[in-house]
Amino acid sequence: MSAASRTCDDSPDVSIIIPAHNEEKRLPTAIDGLTRYLDLLPISAEVVIVENGSTDDTARIGDEAAVQDARFQCLHIGDPGKGRAVRLGMLTARGQAVLFCDADFSMPIPDIDLLRSALDLGQDIVIASREVAGAVREGEPTRRHVMGRVFNWLVRTIAVRGIEDTQCGFKAFRREVAKDLFSRQRTNGWAFDVEILFLARRRGYRIAEVGVTWRYDPSSRVRPVRDTIGMLRELFMIRVNDMRGLYR
Repeated sequence: MSAASRTCDDSPDVSIIIPAHNEEKRLPTAIDGLTRYLDLLPISAEVVIVENGSTDDTARIGDEAAVQDARFQCLHIGDPGKGRAVRLGMLTARGQAVLFCDADFSMPIPDIDLLRSALDLGQDIVIASREVAGAVREGEPTRRHVMGRVFNWLVRTIAVRGIEDTQCGFKAFRREVAKDLFSRQRTNGWAFDVEILFLARRRGYRIAEVGVTWRYDPSSRVRPVRDTIGMLRELFMIRVNDMRGLYR
């Protein structure tokens, strides 16, 4: 962004959205890592923590981060649902580039630079991928990997073709693209990002995948069987919503 643009627009260069439901154990590490990373960057940034329906200490941790560092803010929603939390964060964000990531940061925080660089080269949406060239997986059980590939095949069959990894929780958008897509989002659960990519394809946005280093987190609360069934239900609802004209 040019100096003249900055004069007219005081928005930060990048907004980082972190959905946080019962993340009292992982959120402090994410906050510390992001603080150190942002301190080294020659750009302006904001971090939007969206706490939704937590029953642990997540809300207090997020609020304290906002008090201690002006770059942080913490929003609160009463109901759980990752899609619901990400939507609020993305629509609230003011950055020229807007990205969301999980509180566990299974990818190295500096990989944010990879996504931002791809946006700078003209992409509208950049997805961190565990499947394309340059990607590295660390410590993932074979069973989880196979289940992930089967689900991705279903995603490509039912909703979004041509994307190798729709579920990696690390995606970046140009601000105007994020506002357009997330204002149309209707899915509140785990499959929300498939819906966003479905809408992006329909609206002709340029999408790129970037290989990242991804490490498996044994403490992940994803329930492979139960959550996969729920995501399948949401995949079919995306098609139903489209047939009903709800995305127009």
